[in-house]
Amino acid sequence: MYDAIVVGARCAGAPAAMLLARAGYRVLLLDKSAYGSDTLSSHLIHQPGVAALARWGVLEQVRTSGCPPLKRTTYEVADIRIEGYARGASGQQTEFAPRRRVLDALLVDAAVAAGAEFRERCRVTGLLRDEAGRIIGVAGRQGDQNFTERAHLVIGADGMRSTVAEMVEAPYSVQDPLLTCAYYMYWQDLPAELELYERPGSWVATVPTNDDATLVLAYFPQSRFEEVRADARGAYREQIRTTAPALYERLGGREPEGRLSGSGDQRNFFRQAAGPGWVLVGDAGHHKDSITARGMSDAFLQVESLVQEVGSTLGGDPAQLDAALARFAKDRDATLASGYQATLGVARLAPPHEERLTLLRAVQSDPELVAIYLDVVAGVASIDALYTPKLLALL
Repeated sequence: MYDAIVVGARCAGAPAAMLLARAGYRVLLLDKSAYGSDTLSSHLIHQPGVAALARWGVLEQVRTSGCPPLKRTTYEVADIRIEGYARGASGQQTEFAPRRRVLDALLVDAAVAAGAEFRERCRVTGLLRDEAGRIIGVAGRQGDQNFTERAHLVIGADGMRSTVAEMVEAPYSVQDPLLTCAYYMYWQDLPAELELYERPGSWVATVPTNDDATLVLAYFPQSRFEEVRADARGAYREQIRTTAPALYERLGGREPEGRLSGSGDQRNFFRQAAGPGWVLVGDAGHHKDSITARGMSDAFLQVESLVQEVGSTLGGDPAQLDAALARFAKDRDATLASGYQATLGVARLAPPHEERLTLLRAVQSDPELVAIYLDVVAGVASIDALYTPKLLALL
């Protein structure tokens, strides 16, 4: 009998298992993929997520993995160029973008070191219920062996297409249309920082990562998905050329590493977060377009909130556990709502309003305002924080 079974061992599930194991609970961590495998991801971690890695004692391993700190951000739209440094969160001013094969393995290692049991290549095929319908465990298959395991809590951390969410029939509480499709490749030894380029109908970004590689992403409106995927590589290069001409020149005659990856299925939703004996964290419970790169940082903060709320309720009165899960759900929705709406606004790829351009022209003229604006981009501060007396005077 486990205190918790965590389904999914990536950037939500592995830290959930780690923190629960550190709190003294008996935890089983399951993942359908192999340890250290890659996954489709933009993998930028903003400062709030970096601060979480520091609190967990994992940030140093990220640094020593060869993942460069991203200190300066450049953002271009229309005639505006904003360059500078965020103020950051909890003493962390830099961002990181470790490859998922690196980060996810580090987080699993931390969970195992804390005492969690990890099983890879393990697929959940069902959920166990008691006579009242409460979730009390999982059924699964690893290799050619079927198994069942019981727990006081089953945590679904198995991504946007969550099997756990499907099995508990977790309804959507918020659901919005698909807005973008995105494609990316890795380029070796490309001189780049964290760079963001915007024009109507387009968004391009460069994100340095492990092994002296740079992730270069291109976003398109969802309405162009069928057209783009008919010649995805050509559309990708053309989007870079028209949106970030100087970056296109830097790419020059270079050849990218590996294949072009992408998706037209970037869903936008909140699902019901919890029920009797189960809870969803990370993309399983809430997903939004990757264009603002909030997903990983948000997953880290959800996990911390969940473990704080669960407290000493695991193994005790189920009603107390359910009350703790309800508090987590309420906090999740309240905390992530504004970032969700901001992401939808960016993902529409609409022409910028003149009022916004006027604001950005004022921001670019002052390093202090640039720092606050980059905090807003990273989810550290709300847009209201930008309206200082200095900005109002410039406007």
